[in-house]
Amino acid sequence: MKKKNKGKFGRFGGMYAPETLMPVLEEVEQAYKHFKKDKTLQQEYKTLLKDYNGRETPLYEARNLSASCGGAQIFIKREDLNHTGAHKITNALGQALLAKAMGKKRVIAETGAGQHGVATATAAALLGLSCDIYMGTVDMERQKPNVFRMNLLGANVKAVDSGGKTLKDAVNEAMRDWTKSVRDTHYVFGSALGPHPFPTIVRDFQAVIGREARKQILAKTGRLPDEVIACVGGGSNAIGIFSAFIKDKDVKLTGVEAGGHGIEGTNHAVRLTPNKHARPGILHGSFSFVLQDNNGQIANTHSISAGLDYSGVGPEHSYLFEKARASYTFATDEEAVKAFKMLCHTEGIIPALESSHAAAYVLKKAPLLSKDSILLLNLSGRGDKDIFSVAQHLRINL
Repeated sequence: MKKKNKGKFGRFGGMYAPETLMPVLEEVEQAYKHFKKDKTLQQEYKTLLKDYNGRETPLYEARNLSASCGGAQIFIKREDLNHTGAHKITNALGQALLAKAMGKKRVIAETGAGQHGVATATAAALLGLSCDIYMGTVDMERQKPNVFRMNLLGANVKAVDSGGKTLKDAVNEAMRDWTKSVRDTHYVFGSALGPHPFPTIVRDFQAVIGREARKQILAKTGRLPDEVIACVGGGSNAIGIFSAFIKDKDVKLTGVEAGGHGIEGTNHAVRLTPNKHARPGILHGSFSFVLQDNNGQIANTHSISAGLDYSGVGPEHSYLFEKARASYTFATDEEAVKAFKMLCHTEGIIPALESSHAAAYVLKKAPLLSKDSILLLNLSGRGDKDIFSVAQHLRINL
């Protein structure tokens, strides 16, 4: 294992990777620097975002939800309206273009809820790249529609049956694959985590969410929101929307983690909300807060949402937490399902279970605020993929 003091967010982040991966991480870093300066590549990416992806996504005033909650006005950034149904495609298109620019013929990725897998498979199909997606067998079972979608798009879904059989284990297998295939393969990280330069690359690609939201809320209300709220698994949608507001000290930033069955023990995926099992450590190439068991080993997690079911968190979130620039809390499975149903009934929007955790916080916070307060909720994805999980939770046979 080799450590390099690069890509740090305060004391977090870095580049902790096997010797075999260090040259390719350097290659990705240099290629990304070129990508940012290359006007042809930048124009191709912007055109794809607009004409293929469907950006910019709308900012919607949720009047029915606001009226039901009482208190604050609630605005929703509709990332669920991206092509493929989540913010993930924004990053996948960028990294697939980066892979082609590096001359790679194959991409690999890991996925929990399947949205990043579908996004990567989509970008690979569009750009003519071979594609393998690693996915835990527990997640494959609860996200069957997305497994089928990835297959339809020409990707091979590789089942991971080790550990907790969820996202952490899928990342392990994808990293092992990449170690053996770096010559012709690019690893499309799905969240703002992993070794440098991936937390920066993913943050930069997802920062368009924040830029759009900031411009849109100013146009609609004439001022910035009081609080920006997003769910946090690895944290890509959250860091994407937070990035445009970090310098606005009067705007509170709140990340909502998966509280599972409650934060006693490790039957959850809470890393930044203080609890006795969350401590800084190294996971998948970077130093960040990690959920650990009583022996200091990486703990298996639980969440009704496959996309939040991860033991680590992106290092920039750990930095924002430690600097007290962002606050982190959690919602339980039960609270997330309640919020899921609330958005369905009041706004006709079926949200992803990931986003429902952030919505659960909004349901609790809005009634406590005055009517001139503004809450901005990032709805990171749509919930078609989650109807089976919700039905099972509600003990309904489909």
